[in-house]
Amino acid sequence: MGSGQVTSWQGKNITVAGLGVSGISAARALAGLGASVTVVDGGDSEGHRARAAELGELGISVRLADAETLPEGTDLVVTSPGWKPESPLFAAAAAAGVEVVGDVEIAWQLRGPDAAPWLAITGTNGKTTTTQMLASILKAAGLKTAAVGNIGTPIIDVVLGEEKYDVLAVELSSYQLHWAPSLRAHSAAVLNLAPDHLDWHGTMQAYAADKGRIYEGNTVACVYNVADPATEALVVEADVEEGCRAIGFTLGAPGPSMLGVVDGILVDRAFVENRQKNAQELAEVKDVNPPAPHNIANALAAAALARAFGVAPRAVRDGLRDFRPDAHRVAFVDEVAGVTYVDDSKATNTHAAEASLAAFEPVVWIAGGLAKGATFDELVQKSAKRMRAAVLLGADRALIAEALARHAPEVPVVDLDRTDTGAMLAAVREAARLAEPGDTVLLAPACASMDMFANYNKRGDAFADAVRELAAENA
Repeated sequence: MGSGQVTSWQGKNITVAGLGVSGISAARALAGLGASVTVVDGGDSEGHRARAAELGELGISVRLADAETLPEGTDLVVTSPGWKPESPLFAAAAAAGVEVVGDVEIAWQLRGPDAAPWLAITGTNGKTTTTQMLASILKAAGLKTAAVGNIGTPIIDVVLGEEKYDVLAVELSSYQLHWAPSLRAHSAAVLNLAPDHLDWHGTMQAYAADKGRIYEGNTVACVYNVADPATEALVVEADVEEGCRAIGFTLGAPGPSMLGVVDGILVDRAFVENRQKNAQELAEVKDVNPPAPHNIANALAAAALARAFGVAPRAVRDGLRDFRPDAHRVAFVDEVAGVTYVDDSKATNTHAAEASLAAFEPVVWIAGGLAKGATFDELVQKSAKRMRAAVLLGADRALIAEALARHAPEVPVVDLDRTDTGAMLAAVREAARLAEPGDTVLLAPACASMDMFANYNKRGDAFADAVRELAAENA
């Protein structure tokens, strides 16, 4: 079938891999367009059966407890993002000459002739915040927009919905980009690159290459992080439309064709006349919430994409002022006995934790969980001078403890060998014991949460609940 536009889905035999949110969205949409759809999933729980029954009422076949067998006659496989490329189902598809694509690819193919352009964002960390910042800026400019993709409403539902948009702010994961060969954004940004999801991609090179797909075919701007040369290298390698420009963002003073910071002001030297000499003020650092360094970088990337779309400087400022970050992203919880407690449970990898630690000093660091193959030596080396102490919990806490012993032996470490529901309260109490007035107790785990919690939200909630209990005890 190839990765070009499909002119008609009528009568096509489509296999959808995965009975999650994106899989159900794809199955419903393609069945509605006349395709014969079969959903396959390895699960067979009560929830799986309930979802299968709902799809069955729409004439969609569902095979549970079988994620490996390719249904006979399949013309195309549409996968949910998390399915690994080496999955047996995809091996069977390859053997049969059947293409595998993702829901983002389907959404791109289903766009109408007057569809809204996509401003696309990826990166190891900061994707969701930057996408939401961008949407806030676009709204402040009076544009009809939505933050979609890896967040919010499934992108197929947005593309096929009755609501018409001027432009979409699209967050894309490396998984989604891997399966989206024909995606061509108006402009795109890669915020940063650090080892993550290597269990899925296999190598750092493969991970970076999938991230770099976001630049393919860009028409106006490829936005990169000046502090992360790997992102600029992806721009250099990309095949873009003639006239598309490389636009950098930096926390320092910007050169021509960059956005940056001068004397507490976010400035644009990319989308101005005579950029060799001129700069346009966009906003103040204090307009960014929170004004931590990594979040200022997010704001600059969002501003660059908005400016690439022609948004006025005032809308950048107003959009950043209006923006409020989601929970569990460098969120202030409380101050108890002169110690500030901050929840960054979303820091699920070392790169995110390093950015979080860079925003505070001195820190009592609460960390640990599932390492996902990560190592912690570089994180500890870069952040040790900021640490008052560390409190470790979770399945792979020993890896962090070993890195601390190697590179920061002077930092006191509490190793909590418990996984019960009271473990987070114990961690907060240990941190409070070690902290001094003026310190920050920071939950920035550098690990995934699923060893002890359903997700990072539940982990952050447990931290906040523990801090509130501590505050009540000190009232």
